[in-house]
Amino acid sequence: MHKYIWILFFVLTIFSCGTDTDTGEFTVGSDYLALSNKVILIDTLTVDMSTINFDSLATSNRSRILVGNYDDPIFGKVKSNSYFQLSASTYALSSVGSDTESVNYVFDSISMILKYDRYFYGDTTKVQTFNIHRLTQKVKPNTEDSNFYNNSTLSYDSESLGTISYTPGPVQKDSVNVKMSSEFGDALFQKIKKREITDFDSFTEYLKGLVLVPETSNSSSAIGFSVTASKLRMYYSKYQADTDENSYIIDFQILDATKQFNSISSDKTGTILQSLPNSTGKLSSALTNNQGFIQSGTGVACRVDFPNIKQFKNIAANGAIVDAELILKPVNNSYSEKYPLADSLTVYVGDNLNRISTTLVNSAGTTVYGKLNKKTDEFNENVGYSISIGAFLQKEMLKQSDSRSSLILTLPGIAQSVNRIVLGNQKHLNNKIQLKIYYISY
Repeated sequence: MHKYIWILFFVLTIFSCGTDTDTGEFTVGSDYLALSNKVILIDTLTVDMSTINFDSLATSNRSRILVGNYDDPIFGKVKSNSYFQLSASTYALSSVGSDTESVNYVFDSISMILKYDRYFYGDTTKVQTFNIHRLTQKVKPNTEDSNFYNNSTLSYDSESLGTISYTPGPVQKDSVNVKMSSEFGDALFQKIKKREITDFDSFTEYLKGLVLVPETSNSSSAIGFSVTASKLRMYYSKYQADTDENSYIIDFQILDATKQFNSISSDKTGTILQSLPNSTGKLSSALTNNQGFIQSGTGVACRVDFPNIKQFKNIAANGAIVDAELILKPVNNSYSEKYPLADSLTVYVGDNLNRISTTLVNSAGTTVYGKLNKKTDEFNENVGYSISIGAFLQKEMLKQSDSRSSLILTLPGIAQSVNRIVLGNQKHLNNKIQLKIYYISY
């Protein structure tokens, strides 16, 4: 009994209250709770929150054509162009047995058919416009690896081959059909008809690829389309054939998903994040209205540090963190039907330069996610993400070196979406981050 009293006295007196900018101390104070004769709950450890920006995200081979742009009231102007290379299963007209029969075929039309994959973000009740351009550069990475990134670009012709202004229906409708230039379609048809295009190499030499570019005059949403189900479709028929005869088609599809990528950008000028540093720096939540930020696609992530965790070793000669729960609260009015909350957070372990080493795992080696509590009340006080970090903090407490690891929070689908979230830090007025640590002495 005397030993237990001494432990609590030590905890109460050795530490003082911490803040988002303190010098490395914390308090247990009167908030501790004795759960048994040797277990205490500590919920006043200092938690530092900041916002970071990854240098780049690999957006190729992600199974989604993401196109659109919108003005985000917090994150600025968000835009996504989508680049891709096409190919076909055949580069010959239907049942061509002779040059004489080939002459009888004529070009009808050409369209880009984009099948919704049911992803959308922003206001889909407003009209969105995008153009299709022809690439003047082959779909080949400029880097040493085989990936394209959110900041990758390829040159393209300024002339639009097709344009559409539409009200997105990613849930109600099946696809978007963009009628393209007849001159472009007929020229491609003639190349195939004359056997100047006979295989993939000759085709991509003529048509290196396409890019979908949203217009900035109307900003409303970003829409996802299926890579595997979308296609460029060319229609042709027999000259002076019976009117009831069906048209023939050739489909050009994205058969190599590594040759499709989304170039996702964000202009943060005039926003609270305009001074976000490069990939190795961080922007303290003390400088951003006590808030941390996450945005998929553009590489914005939230970093959480525990500067005083090693001092837990001073509580008792023999002790351990048996469990810990980190609760992150989305800031009121930062989310809505247009900007919904994701069901979970993805959690990584990073170093002081924001380099990710691994995903967060528990003591059994199972990946840990932030789980959203959707229960709401009058002031949304119960809405938040809960993350089990006991194993992580125990490991940090026992480190012999001076190095510390941090938690880096992102959203699922970080490289194929533009979802975002705003979180409160320990000083936020209404949506404070909470940390509950269960410590046992033995």
